[in-house]
Amino acid sequence: MQYISVGRRALAIIIDGFVLIPAFVLGAILFPDSAICASTDLPGGGFSVNCSMDGPAVLVPLLIGFAYFIILEATAGATVGKFIVGIRVRQLDGTPITWKQSTIRNLLRIIDGLFFYLVGAIIVWNSTPLRQRLGDQTAHTVVIQRGSDVAATYSGAPAAPPALPTDPPG
Repeated sequence: MQYISVGRRALAIIIDGFVLIPAFVLGAILFPDSAICASTDLPGGGFSVNCSMDGPAVLVPLLIGFAYFIILEATAGATVGKFIVGIRVRQLDGTPITWKQSTIRNLLRIIDGLFFYLVGAIIVWNSTPLRQRLGDQTAHTVVIQRGSDVAATYSGAPAAPPALPTDPPG
């Protein structure tokens, strides 16, 4: 299996962030008193918009985000970002992860994600050769290049029959 370090994981999480933007919009729509946006005219004709969210407006996207990561990784082995960059989450033996493993690795995303995922990056850089963040280590999972797993070995499929001799005996 080809284990993935920080670069492609970071790109995947950025893509997933864009996928989750509608969750923030939903939070602001459902709880408008907790989401405040203000625009400011800038010198030279431009403008700036600043938004802040607190309380229930933040809770909605947070819950949707956790569900997004847990459900997609448990059922498909990857989020949209991971699919796009060609990586997937697997158990240490190359088989698909369980719901429990997905929940554990994503709850620990809270710690791995501190300081814009710097904590997770440092842990990945120091966990050679498997390149696991804390969530992976605790859940016994790895992030690998799509197609580099050994799923066929664990699928129960029979091995290829041995080659027949080309010359008959005698």
